[in-house]
Amino acid sequence: MNDIEEIVYKNALMNAVKHKGKASNGAVIGSIMAGNPELRSEAKTVSKLAAQLVSKVNSMGTDEQVAELDKLGGMKEKKPVEQKGFTELPNVDGEVVLRFAPNPSGPLHIGHSRAVILNNEYVKRYGGKLILRVEDTDPRRVDPEAYHMMEEDLKWMGVEWQEKYIQSDRMEIYYEYAEKLIELGQAYMCTCNGADFKTLKDQAKPCPCRETSPEASMKLWKQMPEMDEGEAVLRVKTDITHKNPAIRDWVAMRVVNEEHPRTGNKYKIYPMMNFSVTVDDHLMGVTHVLRGKDHLANSEKQSYMYNHFGWKIPEFIHYGRLKMEDVALSTSKAREGINNGQYLGWDDPRLGTIRAIARRGIKPEAIKELIMEIGPKISDAVVSWKKIYGLNRQILEETSNRYFLVDNPTRVIVENLPESEQKLVERPLHPDHPERGMRKLMIEPELYITMEDITKTGENGVIRLMDGINLSFENGKTMYHSSDLEDAKKAKAMIVQWVPVKDAIEAEIMMPDATLKKGFIEKSASQLEVDDVVQLERIGFARVDEVTYTKIRFYFAHK
Repeated sequence: MNDIEEIVYKNALMNAVKHKGKASNGAVIGSIMAGNPELRSEAKTVSKLAAQLVSKVNSMGTDEQVAELDKLGGMKEKKPVEQKGFTELPNVDGEVVLRFAPNPSGPLHIGHSRAVILNNEYVKRYGGKLILRVEDTDPRRVDPEAYHMMEEDLKWMGVEWQEKYIQSDRMEIYYEYAEKLIELGQAYMCTCNGADFKTLKDQAKPCPCRETSPEASMKLWKQMPEMDEGEAVLRVKTDITHKNPAIRDWVAMRVVNEEHPRTGNKYKIYPMMNFSVTVDDHLMGVTHVLRGKDHLANSEKQSYMYNHFGWKIPEFIHYGRLKMEDVALSTSKAREGINNGQYLGWDDPRLGTIRAIARRGIKPEAIKELIMEIGPKISDAVVSWKKIYGLNRQILEETSNRYFLVDNPTRVIVENLPESEQKLVERPLHPDHPERGMRKLMIEPELYITMEDITKTGENGVIRLMDGINLSFENGKTMYHSSDLEDAKKAKAMIVQWVPVKDAIEAEIMMPDATLKKGFIEKSASQLEVDDVVQLERIGFARVDEVTYTKIRFYFAHK
């Protein structure tokens, strides 16, 4: 018995022992393909051996099955050690062909970034091509704006695709392969009531339509455009006794009475995802499919169709879900919130969309580093804002110039300010890069200071204007106290940012919870442009969102 035979034999024995002495051919094949991805290229051999050895195993008594299984090591299955980080792709033979296949129900969110970035980086590593395939064969889940929004999101992440397809342009191709599958006797038209079919399916029993001849099914198929929604579906034959009812004779085509945003009412029969994906992955030459582990059953469903056509099955790599703390990732819930006014739009800072993250000043390099660190492991990953902020801070610390911004400002008039102290203060735009130049702020009698800083100081307290002078507060007045830093230290003065009233620029900061802070920023910020990311001293990093003659609007990133 060679290695493949032994694997098939052992899996057949294990399946029989688990199911009262009767192994299921389809379940055995599915188990082998899931546990031995290297055998997917040998699908025909495995299928042939499974038919023979399952029959042999099922002819044994249960005691004999257990004894045979013990000889092969019993029920113990080797648990693979999960690799962390960006791992190698299995079974690469030359260049790879990968695809990112989103549904255009809305813009991309950070959950999509795992598939996007991993696919893009694997193509860079191995050579080949990345296909962008928009899967829009459910008219009810299509947002017309999503087509271009998704491409904008991908470009922001630095993703380059070599080919692009939109499934609603490929309907005739899906019809062609539906007819081929009918002709092969591997698909049939089913007119059963959905509830009745489910009852039979759950009992591992075929419906009466399963025995319909290919000729009769083809006749019904041709009549399908005249049918109403739910009147009939096209089903792919699988194993009707499969341990997972969801795998049993799944739907390939159905009628949808809904106008499509791109094709209007041209089509009425639409493929289900598993059908169109299998056809496209084969025709486009996809070698490796990176997908969430929630698609494990779909991978098995699609394997049946590959085998029906005699096609090579691509390598399926399943990874865990990417969960994010305290952020909305559900597209449907986000849309509902936008429609009812809860959110400002798809780039609301409370959302986990790529455009919301980008608007806040999070850099694509930070997201890439996060995903590369997580890799394609099958366990779920929980991502915190703290982690993203830490990665982003490493980038922004070097690139962001510094400015004073006083939020919740109060205007103070400094009493008895000596003329000699009314001087120019220069601070570097970046402490580590003096070549970028200096900012200039004038110490004047009229200044903006954050109200909270004055409140914390209290009556008779002292504060120090950063790189400036010391002020005290007495009887509701702001008084010049001294100029030396040592005096400030003795008085345990808090050091605060400040902005001269003269030439101050009005500023707003949109915070992560969508609240708005208002204040004034120093005159040097007049040189800022949209998309600049700066560090507002003692506040944090923020991206310039809008610049007018009178005001600068920021989106806050993080501390």
